[in-house]
Amino acid sequence: MEKKPETTLPDYIRALLEPGAYAGRPEKIELLQTHISYILLTPEFAYKIKKPVDFAFLDFTTLEKRKRFCTEEVRLNRRLAPEVYMGVVGIAESHGRVLMEGEGEPVEYAVKMRRLPGETILEEMLKRDKVTADIIEKVALRIASFHRDAERSDYVSGFGSPEVIRKNTDENFSQTKGFIGSTITPGVYEGIRSYTEGFLEANEALFKRRAKEGFIRDCHGDIHCEHISVSDSINIFDCIEFNERFRFSDVVADISFLSMDLDFHNRADLAGTLDRSYFSASGDAEGPRLLDFYKCYRAYVRGKVEGFKFREREVSAGEKTEAFINSLLHFHLAGQYSSGGIKPRLIIMRGLSGTGKSALAGALSKHTWAVVLSSDLVRKELAGIPPTEHRFEPFGKGIYSKEFTERTYNELIRRGVEYLEAGRTCILDATFSKERFVREAVKKARSAGVGEGNIHMIECTAPEGLVKKRFRERLAEGTPSDMKWGIYQRQKESFEKTAMRGMAIDESRILKENVLGVIKKIFT
Repeated sequence: MEKKPETTLPDYIRALLEPGAYAGRPEKIELLQTHISYILLTPEFAYKIKKPVDFAFLDFTTLEKRKRFCTEEVRLNRRLAPEVYMGVVGIAESHGRVLMEGEGEPVEYAVKMRRLPGETILEEMLKRDKVTADIIEKVALRIASFHRDAERSDYVSGFGSPEVIRKNTDENFSQTKGFIGSTITPGVYEGIRSYTEGFLEANEALFKRRAKEGFIRDCHGDIHCEHISVSDSINIFDCIEFNERFRFSDVVADISFLSMDLDFHNRADLAGTLDRSYFSASGDAEGPRLLDFYKCYRAYVRGKVEGFKFREREVSAGEKTEAFINSLLHFHLAGQYSSGGIKPRLIIMRGLSGTGKSALAGALSKHTWAVVLSSDLVRKELAGIPPTEHRFEPFGKGIYSKEFTERTYNELIRRGVEYLEAGRTCILDATFSKERFVREAVKKARSAGVGEGNIHMIECTAPEGLVKKRFRERLAEGTPSDMKWGIYQRQKESFEKTAMRGMAIDESRILKENVLGVIKKIFT
């Protein structure tokens, strides 16, 4: 985790980064930030402190308000995570020292929580490919049960009226005008707004009927993968406490957040499992009609929130970059919902060995959650060789013969098609030195239903001095590549041009710049 720019933090937050500010003097204290909170992590506990901010949708500007909303946060979150939320604690100042849970008049308040193991958080499980359909079904049943028992009343139902929903969406569009040309294009902005207004008008009777029939409940309001812990039990935490308008909603608006987030994490297959399991358990026959509308709304809200974070002065440079990309990708996802639904993409990463294809593919995957399939790994797997074991064959011989290479590309493309058919974007990381391999990948992607506009080629180049340096480093690091300089030169001689137009990337540039360039090109 990057070190925070402490000079931009409030004095009391900087003081709370010291072990002496806590009972038991924990060995390590980490600081995380959202646009509305500071979260201080010790090995055992998490302390969440509200920033003194005032947005149109919340007001934490006074100590009294922050205390009140801390209390509400604990009360509401105990519904879905009763063992996690321990209570509200004071932050006191005594003899020039700031103390968490210290004696004396509090200068600030924090919500104290038991720290959940990182490996149980659904987003971390997705990174390690540990999330199964069975887990998602259990999460769906937990949420359906929560919705069934959640508070409802005439007052709560009023928040499901078309007028209130329109107020929420209008607020989004008003607050994001400043993002146009940055993380959202004018065309996507206008397309989402037109879709939203049209859907609200065409389905006014449905929204009114949902409110009348009791589908508007006191929900969670912020169910996504970072807020779910799966172990012996399922804990869903960090609900919306600061604005009833965001928590009192149609139950479909609540479940759609998680469904959208699974799509964002390139798991449309799991999103489908969630949707089917939830609606089967809830018996809500009309709910699916609203799903894409609310998924669009939720993706847009996330784009807005990440955009706010990107503009915060005290957020570190690395977090700003991540927030910028997340904002852009969420707005892109909202645009997909508004124009027919999400569609997977095929990204062909092409270029001579040592030109940075794998590094760029890995960086793109980190931000977009695209699956990376490497010809180096597929080749070694087909040959029954461990990934880091080297086979320095002569050019065109052994596992690098024409026949074995043909077999490798066939398998690489076959696996890519499987992901595409499951609705998952994938990157094929290979030399693609022959035109026929490019054509075959495109042909098979189209057969899997991927439109031409969702097939992209990125061709990487790099100065030969940099390529030589990378070959030396790879040998030392034990990577799967078996490339040497002499083989590279033969490879260069036989490298074919392709008729497919792609995006040229000079890998002598900073990797971050290339990642941003590719994401802007493909996802805007």
